[in-house]
Amino acid sequence: MDPASDIAEFLTSRRARVTPDQVGLPSYGPRRVKGLRREEVASLAGVSVEYYKRLERGHVAGASDSVLEALARALRLDDAERAHLFDLARAANPVAATQRRRAPAKKVRPAVLRLVESMTAPAIVRNGHLDYLAANPLGRALYAPLFESRELPANSARFTFLDPAAQELYVDWERTAKDLVAHLRSLAGSNPYDKNLSDLVGELSTRSDAFRTWWAAHNVRYHQSGTKRLNHPVVGELELSYEVLEVAADDGLTIATYSAEPGSRSAQALDLLASWAATPVER
Repeated sequence: MDPASDIAEFLTSRRARVTPDQVGLPSYGPRRVKGLRREEVASLAGVSVEYYKRLERGHVAGASDSVLEALARALRLDDAERAHLFDLARAANPVAATQRRRAPAKKVRPAVLRLVESMTAPAIVRNGHLDYLAANPLGRALYAPLFESRELPANSARFTFLDPAAQELYVDWERTAKDLVAHLRSLAGSNPYDKNLSDLVGELSTRSDAFRTWWAAHNVRYHQSGTKRLNHPVVGELELSYEVLEVAADDGLTIATYSAEPGSRSAQALDLLASWAATPVER
């Protein structure tokens, strides 16, 4: 992962996504480029065309926050994209390479484990490399195909793209996979010098055509809440809401919890799964 190349490709891809109509610019006849022209972005952001061309070539070291904010507005970036732009700009600073973040946790502290095990809802602990480090019994039962996958260590990206069981587990596999790539892009943008994260991206790019294609799209998104639809091998289809909670004391560590609408078929299936998880001898 190279910050200069990443920011060049990110700006180019965002520019191609915005039409003149969306930003109130006239459009006459056929256009040779998809989306906005460089000079149009420069005008909207209040910078010179030459300066914007330099930015789009990846030369963002020294770009002020006000310039980045103007670019975010001109390109109609959402919150996740704006944060990604700032992350890439910081990473392109010459001193950034000497400022390594702490490596994501590989183990879970006993206090966090006790918290997770006390939860009645499915709960899973994950680090900034998307490794699944721990889970309570219901969380482990919910994601049994991932925890039992031959693609080790247990990792949501590795499972999703490299284990055929993922396409059976996720009802909306393509959406889930694209969201995961976008989340991984965000993680990589905030920590581009993490060798283990780069190795994971390299492995997935080498082994999965889908991952390689979607990675090149430079889409980013937050992965904090939403809906998961699973086709569980024991209890069938589940539609669950999830929330991702950050563990403030452990950099990159999060706890994902899942719940079903009360009285729904998914709630009944989750109760059945809880019973199944509590009686391992009878499986």
